[in-house]
Amino acid sequence: MRRGQVVTRVGLAVAALFCGAGAWTYADARTDDGLAHSRERDAALDAGRHSLAVLSTLDASTRESAEDSIRAWRDAATGPLRTELARTEAETGASARGTVTEAAVTALDTRAGTAKLIATVRVEVTPEGAKARTTDRKRLEAVLSRTAGGTWKVRALSAVPVADQADGPEDPEGEEKR
Repeated sequence: MRRGQVVTRVGLAVAALFCGAGAWTYADARTDDGLAHSRERDAALDAGRHSLAVLSTLDASTRESAEDSIRAWRDAATGPLRTELARTEAETGASARGTVTEAAVTALDTRAGTAKLIATVRVEVTPEGAKARTTDRKRLEAVLSRTAGGTWKVRALSAVPVADQADGPEDPEGEEKR
């Protein structure tokens, strides 16, 4: 056998081994429980971000707009939160627009279909009849539940208290506050 044929056969064997290893890795990754958990976490995070933006937004410029906003709130919620929102009456008044700036899933139980999410939300509030907006930042914790249809919805929502910087024992230079 000539040297060129040996090199060709060795190259083909190495290429076949490389393809086999790639196929094995791909098949292993597709059936990996960790990957399925990551996909579920990402789905909960995406749904949670969207739902928190909806739940912190209200267009109350007209009664019809307020009704649409409240209907969107109910669509984003489930369980006790949805029941509570069902009692909300549509009124005209100040409008708010919420934007989720950061969010993270802090707990996920795929078997129980529950997740916890923390988020910061920028809320722009426009008082009735005013042009100027005020902006506020909220820190929220949401408990999500996976519905029978497989979608994630907010079951409970609460504000996360922000510690007052002035109450800290020391300032950044290390001197105690008085």
